[in-house]
Amino acid sequence: MINVTIGQFVPGDSLLHRLDPRTKVVCVIATAIAVFIIASWYEFALLTGFVFLSMILTGISAKIFFRGLLSIWLLLAVTFFLQALLTPGEVWFGLGFLKVTKEGLAGGGQIFLRLVLLILIAFLLTLTTSPVNLTAGLESILAPLRRVGVPTHELAMMMTIALRFVPTLLNEADKIAKAQRSRGAGFGSGGAMDRVKGLLPLFVPLFAGALRSAEELAVAMEARCYRGGANRTRMHSLTLKPEDYMTLLITFAILAITVWLRYT
Repeated sequence: MINVTIGQFVPGDSLLHRLDPRTKVVCVIATAIAVFIIASWYEFALLTGFVFLSMILTGISAKIFFRGLLSIWLLLAVTFFLQALLTPGEVWFGLGFLKVTKEGLAGGGQIFLRLVLLILIAFLLTLTTSPVNLTAGLESILAPLRRVGVPTHELAMMMTIALRFVPTLLNEADKIAKAQRSRGAGFGSGGAMDRVKGLLPLFVPLFAGALRSAEELAVAMEARCYRGGANRTRMHSLTLKPEDYMTLLITFAILAITVWLRYT
């Protein structure tokens, strides 16, 4: 099975699990803005500490978070090395036409950290929020768009289903790849065109399986008389609690500090 973290939900009773989903979505957006704003290493240290503290408060094993990072290690590594090699500046060391600059290393390190922080805060949202609560939170946040005719419930439902479908799709791809390898298929051998052709036995059944899963989900929703957001009620209404206000206050304080440090 592929080690996939994004899209998974881990039940628990931690502070982050108990927070209102709207609070978590807003905090994720605010923290993501802060990630794009920060520029100095002091700001990176502040935001990294905030994210790691949030991870500890979830009560979820750190292995689950870092397992998700391992699945995209190639993207992180390529991003770092391209930045280190292509940024002009004082050459630190060189090998032929390849020259690594100090400015490139610093820039690559910052971009690497930005990507890691963005991924981790996305994990914080999906790992601590059930699909039902995430849909309800997104729908509530998008509620003002109803006035201009936007089907907010359907939009929130589509976003949640797409997010939760990621681990299912990747695990299905892993099963198909293992089955094809057992029959002698080679996905990593030959030239570029051979590798592309070798992926066809993977993509065709994967696409068919995705359509089958989508049809099964549609039938299940129809069997439960799902009719979108029209006249829909909820058993549990969303209510902000004191810990929600405190979390929002702390998050926006962190955002304000990063803005102040960046532009002063």
